[in-house]
Amino acid sequence: MARIARTRGSARRVLPGGDVRQVLCVHRAGAGLCLWRIDGHSDPPAAAPDLAVPVLRLGADDTVLAANPAARGYFGWADKAPIPPDLCGAVVSGQVVGVETPRGRLPCLMATWPRDDGGRDLFLFPADPAAGDLADGWALFSALPVPLLKLARDGRILLSNPPARALLGIGSGEGRRLCDLIEGPGRPLADWLDDAAAGRGTVKAEIVPLRRDDCDTFVKVALTPARDNGEQVLIAVLQDATQLKSLEAQFAQSQKMQAIGQLAGGVAHDFNNLLTAISGHCDLLLLRHGQDDAEYADLMQISQNTNRAAALVSQLLAYSRKQTLRPEVMDLREMLLDLTHLLNRLVGEKVTLSLGHDPGLWSVRADPRKLEQVLVNLVVNARDAMPRGGEIRIATANRLLREPLRRDRAVVAPGRYVEMTVTDEGDGILPGHLSKVFEPFFTTKRPGEGTGLGLSTVYGILKQTGGFIFADSTPGEGTRFRMLLPSHDEGAGVHPPARAAPPAPARRRSDGVVLLVEDEAPVRAFASRALKMRGFSVLEAASAEEALEVLEDKAITVDIFVTDVIMPGMDGPSWVREALKQRPGTPVVFMSGYAPEQFDNAPDGMDGATFLPKPFSLRELTDTVQEKLPG
Repeated sequence: MARIARTRGSARRVLPGGDVRQVLCVHRAGAGLCLWRIDGHSDPPAAAPDLAVPVLRLGADDTVLAANPAARGYFGWADKAPIPPDLCGAVVSGQVVGVETPRGRLPCLMATWPRDDGGRDLFLFPADPAAGDLADGWALFSALPVPLLKLARDGRILLSNPPARALLGIGSGEGRRLCDLIEGPGRPLADWLDDAAAGRGTVKAEIVPLRRDDCDTFVKVALTPARDNGEQVLIAVLQDATQLKSLEAQFAQSQKMQAIGQLAGGVAHDFNNLLTAISGHCDLLLLRHGQDDAEYADLMQISQNTNRAAALVSQLLAYSRKQTLRPEVMDLREMLLDLTHLLNRLVGEKVTLSLGHDPGLWSVRADPRKLEQVLVNLVVNARDAMPRGGEIRIATANRLLREPLRRDRAVVAPGRYVEMTVTDEGDGILPGHLSKVFEPFFTTKRPGEGTGLGLSTVYGILKQTGGFIFADSTPGEGTRFRMLLPSHDEGAGVHPPARAAPPAPARRRSDGVVLLVEDEAPVRAFASRALKMRGFSVLEAASAEEALEVLEDKAITVDIFVTDVIMPGMDGPSWVREALKQRPGTPVVFMSGYAPEQFDNAPDGMDGATFLPKPFSLRELTDTVQEKLPG
C-alpha cells in the first residue's frame, strides 16, 4: 500500500471482519513520509472535530470551509468567527509552509486527505524550525500538543516534548530514567517496558502515580514500540488521569459504603426479630415473678442487656438510614438547654462546655432523641480528643445558601438551613484519616475503647433527617464538625419535645379478633400469647398467603390486622392491599425492624395504619392494638 501511495498518491483497503466497515488508507505526505489512517467508514468526519491536530476542511478550489477546535485555537479564531477563505495559498501535501498565527508566522507540515465530494481535509503538523538537527521522523516531536516521551528499552528518556515535561513537573527529561518519575503499574517497571518493546502479551495503557512532591498526580501511559536508526525504542503517550482516578476512587468508596449499608440494614433487621422474641418472652416471665422472687434479678439482667443490644442494632440501622424516626418541629436551643446537664456530666472536670446561639434561630423538623444522640456522640469524641483538657464549643446559627454548596462529594441545594457546629481543641485528625471518619467500624482508639460506630451513626441520622455533616481538622489544633439541617416553614408552629408521660393505669381486658401474620415463629408465639393474655382472640398465620386463605372464610370475623412487613413471598403491604378489597376499613398495625419509610406507598384505605418498630415490649404491643381498635 505504501508503494502504491508513493506511485499514485494514495491507496485504500477495506479491512476484513467486524460489524463496522473499517478502511485502511495511506496517502503520500512528502518525500519518504506517508499519512496513515484507519476509519470506520470511507470518509472521515468533516474537519475531524475530536483530533488535537489542526485540521481544515477545504473545498474543491482549496478554499477553507470549516476548521476543528484545534485549528481554531492554533490560528486564534473565535468559535463562530468567519474563517479566511485563502489561508495558506497553494496546498501541496508533504511541504512545510509558513502559516500566519497570533504568535507570528509558524512553519507547518501539510498533509491532505481526499474526500469523495472533491474537496480535501488538510492536516497541519507544527514543524519546529529549531529541530533541524533531529532525524526527519522526530522533527515534529517537540511541537506536537500531546505529552510524549521517547524511551530507550531500559527506561532512559531519550527525548521529551514540552507538554510531557510540564505534566511530569521536570525542566529537562533527557538522561533521566522513567522509574524516577513514575511508580510501577503493580509489577517491575523494567518488565513492563521489556514486554512493550518485544510485543509480548496484551500491552495496555496503565494509570500510575507520579513521583511528585508538590501534588498528587496520576498519568495514563500507553507504550508503543518503534525503530530509530535501527535501534529499538518506545514511544510513551501520556495523559493526565488525576481527575479520572479521583472519580474512580469516589465511585469505589460509594459502592463500598452502599454495600456496608445494605449489610448493616439486613443484619439489623434479623437481630431485631431475635431481640423481639428475647425481650418478649422475658416480659412474659417477669409477669410471673415478683420483685421478691430470687429469679427476678436474673430476668432484669436479661431485659437490660436486651435493651443494650437493641441500642447497638439501632446504631446499625442509623448508619444504613433505615431506623425509625419520630420527627417533630423543634427549636434546637430548647433541646440543647435540656441536654446541657447530661453533656456537662459527660465531659468531666478538665473540659469546659460553652454554648452559643443565634437569637432568631429558625426551627427544624427532626427526631429530638436522635439529635440528642448526635450531640452526645460528637461531644464524647471531642472529650476523648482532649486528654489534657480544653473547651468544647457548641454553636447554632441560621444559614441562607443562595448558591449550591459543593463539598466532599456532596451538593447542598440553595435554601434556608440551621447550622450547628461542635468544635474542640484536641489533637485533631490526620489528613489520611479525615476522609474515613464516617465509615463504620473505623476508629483510631485502642481495642476495647470504641466500636467505631459513633460517627457513622451520626452520619446516618443526619442523612435520614435530610441534613449534612462536614468535618474540618488541623492536627494539633482541633476539630470542627459542621451540621446543616433544613429549616422548617416559617408558618409552622414549634412544638417542644414531648415530656415523658406518667405511667398509665392498667388496661382493662379486651375483646376482639386479631389476625397475626409473622413469619418468625418465636416472635409470633410471643405476640400471640401477649394478645391472648389481654383477652383478644388471635388467628395466627406464618405467611401472607396463609393469611389470605384464612380470610376466604366469610364466616370468620377479623377486627384488626397485625402483620410483619418483610416476609418471604408477599410482603405485608401487598397482602393487606388484597385483604382490604374484601374487608375495607379494617385497622392495620405493621411490625418491622426497618423504618416505616420502607413502605411509604401505602395502599388505599391504609393511610391510618400504625407502625410498631421492633423490638417492642409486651406492653407496647398490647397497648398499640388496644388503641387501634374502634371504641
